[in-house]
Amino acid sequence: MLDSSARVSAIRITQQVTAGQPLDRAGMEEVRIADTGISYLPWSERTTYAQRLARVTLLPGTLLTRQMTATASEEIMPGRARVGLALKPGQFPAELESGQRVQVIYLPNQDGTDRKSTVLAQSALVETVNEPGPHGSSRLVNVIVDSAVSPQIAAYASNGQIVLAYLPGAH
Repeated sequence: MLDSSARVSAIRITQQVTAGQPLDRAGMEEVRIADTGISYLPWSERTTYAQRLARVTLLPGTLLTRQMTATASEEIMPGRARVGLALKPGQFPAELESGQRVQVIYLPNQDGTDRKSTVLAQSALVETVNEPGPHGSSRLVNVIVDSAVSPQIAAYASNGQIVLAYLPGAH
């Protein structure tokens, strides 16, 4: 039998965190809740879990559990690949940031017979976004994708035929 008067200290999310984005210590608060046997993350582990990635979109008021978080290294696992893309303005959203989820879309040249765009990766994780270099406005963007499509994405990217579409709230 559970003692409903027993209290534990847990982490509550105070600001929405979109799937794939890092948790932020400033977006967490301590709450005292009844010990129901559910494995909520204890407040004492807040530093450990700050900077982990949200596996799902977390809404304000959510009590955090281990299954709701992931480390970046969990994205890099067998069957996944990191692909570097040199993208020009118009090939990615202006607000693109590390931790966001994007669709990786093949956009064929308009002078050929194949004019159908294709989604190559439904929910790729943006690992890094570099600032434009001094000699151009291209940005290097690293994305984590299924390794089965990484050669295709790399080939299309080298021809300037990749576009990223931001997926707010995707996980």
